[in-house]
Amino acid sequence: MPHIADTHIVNRERVQPTHANNYESAHGGIVMKWMDEIGAMSAMRAAEETCVTAQMSRVDFERPIPIGDTALVESWAYATGRTSVRVRIEVSRENPRTGETEETTSAYATFVAVEDGTPVPVPELTVHGEKCKELRDRALAEEPERE
Repeated sequence: MPHIADTHIVNRERVQPTHANNYESAHGGIVMKWMDEIGAMSAMRAAEETCVTAQMSRVDFERPIPIGDTALVESWAYATGRTSVRVRIEVSRENPRTGETEETTSAYATFVAVEDGTPVPVPELTVHGEKCKELRDRALAEEPERE
């Protein structure tokens, strides 16, 4: 069974002019694309299967990421259902010269494991050690109500 820490991914994207909106910062749709891609990778590590996005909820854009800064995209799976994986995604802006970071965007997403387009069962995620516990607790602290 996969551990929560096994699903933890951190990726960096340098914000270029082609990623920008009229305000010279990363376009929200581009940031969401990066979040969806990295989130799916975390889900696939948890599911050990191909995963597709089922939903993304509560995407909070708190501040912009200017051209020239780095978007630091972090995701991890923190819970599973029968065929689904819940993932926390956080984005920070990073100054490439100093390494200073500031949170910019966050979301929760649910991915479904599929094989030939049909949902398939996923293994249970396990909490093994302090890193797993810290990641799970971070995700659960702000998780939106589920219907």
